[in-house]
Amino acid sequence: MRKLYLAFLLVCTFALNSYVADNYSHAFLDDSVKFTHFYPNPATSYINFTFEKTIDKNYTLQVYNFLGRKMSESRITEPKITINLDDNYFRGLYIYQLRDKDGRIIESGKFQVVK
Repeated sequence: MRKLYLAFLLVCTFALNSYVADNYSHAFLDDSVKFTHFYPNPATSYINFTFEKTIDKNYTLQVYNFLGRKMSESRITEPKITINLDDNYFRGLYIYQLRDKDGRIIESGKFQVVK
């Protein structure tokens, strides 16, 4: 009986933690609000990022390869940024992160490079 009680308690703990984490993350992130749009996807030699006009000029756009190496970082000074995909960008998935001045991630996503 004691083993059954411990198993039940363990299952409830994991279920509750999952429920709390899911609700916590959705409470602060609104998926309908997008600050960044990018094209073309998949990209071959360049990728364009366009931003909403209301975006803070203190934000930065960072691009990482799938292994976590930072490929580029650009301050948002204009509503459109073009990143040239030079020889350091190989075929694969890349992650972009839009960060505020404190380094918090405002938005992130992924795009594909095919060469």
